[in-house]
Amino acid sequence: MKMQGYKYEVHLHTAQSSKCGFTPGQEYIEKFKAAGYDGIIVTDHFYHGNTAIDRDLPWARFVEEFCKGYEAAKEEGDRQGFKVFFGWEENYRNDEYLIYGLDKEWLIKHGEILHANQQEMFEMVHEGGGAVVQAHPFRERDYIRNVNVHPFQCDAMEASNFGNPPEQDILAYNFCSDRGITMTSGTDIHNKVVLDAATTGMVFEKPLESINDYVAAIKSGKGFTPLIAPERRGPIESATMHLPTYLYDENNEPHLVTKEDLFHGK
Repeated sequence: MKMQGYKYEVHLHTAQSSKCGFTPGQEYIEKFKAAGYDGIIVTDHFYHGNTAIDRDLPWARFVEEFCKGYEAAKEEGDRQGFKVFFGWEENYRNDEYLIYGLDKEWLIKHGEILHANQQEMFEMVHEGGGAVVQAHPFRERDYIRNVNVHPFQCDAMEASNFGNPPEQDILAYNFCSDRGITMTSGTDIHNKVVLDAATTGMVFEKPLESINDYVAAIKSGKGFTPLIAPERRGPIESATMHLPTYLYDENNEPHLVTKEDLFHGK
């Protein structure tokens, strides 16, 4: 039985555009339809992330090539009557952001976004009518030296990411809960086989007709429910911070913090 509401995947990588992607964009459609989803948002790794696109290409050509994973998914989605929307994921070495509501033409015209810091990027995206979500804000990996949390440089935070161990999502869930930050949930899928076990996604009260509907919902914080499994909503005592963690303020200035600083209002 299909769940009540309309379910969307909002964090997805394709083999065409993300170096770490295994599944071509067009091959996701049948799989997500069978799993009961109503649509997907393709968010491939952009210029500073694990992109599959040659960074030496002229800017417009880079953007054209980058969009091919989304375009392949969109073409197949249109053929099967399945919604496919565009976004991207940008990397700032230790923190990453999902950007929604802008398109290929906007990117071609705004190459200066490559040189923007998190605050500047946030302002540019808002000026263009888009939204920013900090992806997996408490992620720890062997390639990450420290955790950077940017509550003022995003519209929402990904509180559930299927690629994370539960304790990293517990930190994000509690952080967002304490501060009233809008939460999202994404599979961060790179391979369609993962979908068999995934418990993530976003359920909306009404179907999304465009990426602008998603942006409006995220900015309002209303009309949807992020799917967050119970084990990813545990008490903060069950999660440990292992890496140096910096909380960024309204001026995009970092402050080294402890777990007590983050979760006890200090």
